[in-house]
Amino acid sequence: MKTEQKIYHTLRIASAMCLIGHGAFGIITKTVWCNYLAVFGIGQDMAYQLMPIIGSADILMGLSLLVYPVRAVALWLVIWGLATASMRPLSGEPFAELLERAGNFGAPLALLILCPPEKGFRAWFRKMEAPLVISTEHMKRLTISLQLVAFMLLVGHGWLNIIEKKALLAQYTSLGFSNAQKVALAAGIFEITAAIIVIARPIRPFILLLLIWKMTTELFYPQWELFEWVERGGSYGTLLALWFALKRNKSES
Repeated sequence: MKTEQKIYHTLRIASAMCLIGHGAFGIITKTVWCNYLAVFGIGQDMAYQLMPIIGSADILMGLSLLVYPVRAVALWLVIWGLATASMRPLSGEPFAELLERAGNFGAPLALLILCPPEKGFRAWFRKMEAPLVISTEHMKRLTISLQLVAFMLLVGHGWLNIIEKKALLAQYTSLGFSNAQKVALAAGIFEITAAIIVIARPIRPFILLLLIWKMTTELFYPQWELFEWVERGGSYGTLLALWFALKRNKSES
């Protein structure tokens, strides 16, 4: 399988994971969603009625990316992923919450950069196929987009560690650390430093380390950890796609 095809399947599956994981929280009516829907003036009673509908739509779209992927759904996820991430700071949470979810809208955006649509409205609804080969310049543009997304999601999570987000401190405490604040500070410094390296001088072994780090640390949520892990699929997909892209770039340098 060529590098382009590996990146295509990685980003497609990652984008589907974002929608399916997010949709699962709508089905189980995650309470914090009331805060986000309140941004649009939606009351609590109506929010609980809308959550399963929104969740079901997300899951169906996510499954469609696995069965019959079209660019229109990928574009919708870019818009929807950015909108839902933006609801967090708009509802009073730190701006870092938006950055930390850059994979939710960044992975489908990278997928569209890899597979740009042909001219015409109908092209957005044709099945999206993995490209057999793309130009060196095209791959470089894709690589830069993946670097930027990885930078944002690492900075966002590192920032949340440094400001001692309660949920993160609870994770470290549940893992047996006696000083959760020190662990959060160390993790935050590591992630922000890693983000700078990803932008300035990305190397494949380090990207692989970050992929393992991200996939492992996202398992430590005290509640609904499986859904949380699946929803962060865009983060893993971005890093894995970047790992593939760097191999292609290195072989051509």
